[in-house]
Amino acid sequence: MQAYGAAFARVYNLLWSGFAREVAPRLLEFYERSPIAPTEQSLLDLCCGTGQLALYFLERGYRVTGLDLSESMLDHARANADIFIQAGQARFVQGDAAAFTLDERFGLVVSTFDALNHLPGLDALRACFACVREVTVAGGSFIFDLNTRAGFQRWNSISVQESDDTLVVNRGIYDGGDKAYTRISGFIRETEDLFQRFEETVYETAFDLPAVRAALLDVGWQDAYFARASDLAVPLDEPEREGRVFVIAAG
Repeated sequence: MQAYGAAFARVYNLLWSGFAREVAPRLLEFYERSPIAPTEQSLLDLCCGTGQLALYFLERGYRVTGLDLSESMLDHARANADIFIQAGQARFVQGDAAAFTLDERFGLVVSTFDALNHLPGLDALRACFACVREVTVAGGSFIFDLNTRAGFQRWNSISVQESDDTLVVNRGIYDGGDKAYTRISGFIRETEDLFQRFEETVYETAFDLPAVRAALLDVGWQDAYFARASDLAVPLDEPEREGRVFVIAAG
């Protein structure tokens, strides 16, 4: 899994927090229908990035731990949630999503913005599922989203985002196989007259969804299904036709 550098983390914090803000209310609403939610208001935000989803739950009284491989991302997450860290309600730790242990347990574990597609293959994904199972309380939930093969078809393009402070160019490649790649490059303002250049090559793995569900069940999750973000409670009949699916695993 990739650990992004400082310049890329700044761009991410500025430009790509919208997905977290969009899905966080839906994740909270879904979880709060569960029997354990009234007494287990705890969240592990796996691959938490710069912490926007964690912040949404913190503002609603949840105890939150964020875990990410990138210290640069975590620097922003800690700054964004500083008042909650000072209050002892939040912490952000460096770790690998496929190989981590924590000394606390959670009612809800989430990983969003196709973060788990960044794992290199099914063995790493299964290892992640096992780690999450170990830190989830009985009756808890694990929710994450994945880009599907249908979704990766949209990666074959070039896009440009420009503002007064940033210029970002995305060049995507997907040939129908197991890997999709995007080269993200551009500039971010340092001072009024100085811009810093950045470049990251991002890869994602196209997972077979039946294998994903089988891996969840193999490591001890009781049930798992695929849904849309718009209705996390309704299983999809043909998830591979979707560009992005949410995976809901029950403990």
